[in-house]
Amino acid sequence: MYNMGKDTIGIIVGGGPAPGINGVISAATIEAINSGKKVMGIKGGFKALFDGHKDIFMPLTIDDVSRIHATGGSILRTSRDKPENAKAKFKTLLSTLKGAGIKYLITIGGDGTLYMANWIEREARGTVSVVHTPKTIDNDIPLPGGFSTFGFQTARHVGVYIVNNIMEDARTMGRWYFITTMGRHAGHLALGMAKAAGATLALIPEEFPEEKLSFKKVADTLTGAIIKRITMGRDYGVVILAEGISEKFDLEELAHYEEVERNEKGELRLSEIQLGRLLKSFVIKTLSDMGIEVGIVDKSIGYELRAANPIPYDVEYTRNLGYGAVRYLLKGGTGSMIVSYEGNIRPVPFVEMIDYATGKVKIRTVNTETETYEVARKYMIRLEKEDFEGQRLAHLAKTANMPPEDFKARFAYVLGAPVGP
Repeated sequence: MYNMGKDTIGIIVGGGPAPGINGVISAATIEAINSGKKVMGIKGGFKALFDGHKDIFMPLTIDDVSRIHATGGSILRTSRDKPENAKAKFKTLLSTLKGAGIKYLITIGGDGTLYMANWIEREARGTVSVVHTPKTIDNDIPLPGGFSTFGFQTARHVGVYIVNNIMEDARTMGRWYFITTMGRHAGHLALGMAKAAGATLALIPEEFPEEKLSFKKVADTLTGAIIKRITMGRDYGVVILAEGISEKFDLEELAHYEEVERNEKGELRLSEIQLGRLLKSFVIKTLSDMGIEVGIVDKSIGYELRAANPIPYDVEYTRNLGYGAVRYLLKGGTGSMIVSYEGNIRPVPFVEMIDYATGKVKIRTVNTETETYEVARKYMIRLEKEDFEGQRLAHLAKTANMPPEDFKARFAYVLGAPVGP
C-alpha cells in the first residue's frame, strides 16, 4: 500500500520545448492525485529555484491538466537559464524545494536537465526523491533498445511536412535549398527528416570523424552533389544540415569566412554561425568560378518543431512516462530516469547515464556503421567512389568545365580516403 498522506510531488521542466511535455505533466498529475498526493508545478525552469523565488509554485488539479496532453508547449513554461554561480546557490534551490513541501520531484528535460536531476538527488541525501523523464527533439539521450526521446517523433513528422513543401518549391523554381536543423551533439533529427522526406542529401557531424573539420570540405561535398545532380539533368535539390557540424569546424579556418562568437558557457554559438548562409555563399562562388550559375536559398528549421502539438505516438509515450514516474516515486524509487521499453515502463539509474570520466551525461550519436544509416546514405545524391572512374568521371568533369584529372584532384578528397591512382 502507498502512503496516502498529502506529500507533494513537484514537476519541473528544463531546456528547450519539445512536443509532449504537457502529456507528462498531465499523466503525472492525474496519477499522483489519484494516489492521494498533492501536485505542484514549478514555473519557469531551474533558474527561479536557484534565485529562491517563492511565487513559482503552481498547484495542479485534474481539471487543470485533463485535456492538455495533446497540446504543444509547456503549461509550466521552461528555461535553459541557470546562474553562473550555480554551485554556490544550490543550497538555495534545495531549501526552496523543501520550503514548498516537495518530497518528490519529477524533472522533464534533456541531458542538461538530467544532469541537474542527478545533482539534486545526490545532494538532497534522501530528503527529496527524484525521477527524470527524457525529452529532446535531438534524440541524443541513450535510451534502451534505441527508443527515441519523447518529442523527436513529432519534430521529425512536422519537419518532414515542411521539407516536402520545400522540395516541391525547389523543383518548381529550379533551385537548391540548404536547410539547417537542430542537433548540437547528434544528427538524428537531420538524418531522420532527410530520409523520411527523400531529401537529396543530409550532412551530419557523425560522418566526419576528424577532430577538426574543414569548412571547405563540407562546402565541397555540397558542390560535388550539385554538379552530380546537374549531370543527371536536375537543376534542383534539398540538403538537410545538422547544426552540430559547426561545432566540429576548424575555428582558425572558419574565422576566414565568419566571425566566431561563443556563449557564456564558452560554447560556439551555432545559431549565430548561420551554417546554411555560409555554405551557400561558398558554394555559389565555387560553382560560378566553374561557369555554373545555381540559385541557392538557405533556411533554418528548428523553432517551428519544438512546440508543435504532439502526434499520437508522443501523446501515448508521454502518458506512459508521466504515469511511470509517479508509480516509481511512490514505490520508494529515486535517482532514475523512466523509460518505456518492450511494453513495460522501467527505471534506468542515473549512474548508468553519467560518464563519470567527464562528469557529463552520455550522448547518443548516429552510428554510421549500421544498416539503417547505410540505407539513408544509399538514397542520397552525392559524390561516390565510382564517380571518379571512367565515363562517370568524364561526365562530371564536363559539367564542371574541368579536365577529368583536375576534377578528381579537386573533389575526391571529400570521400575521406584516396580514390584510385
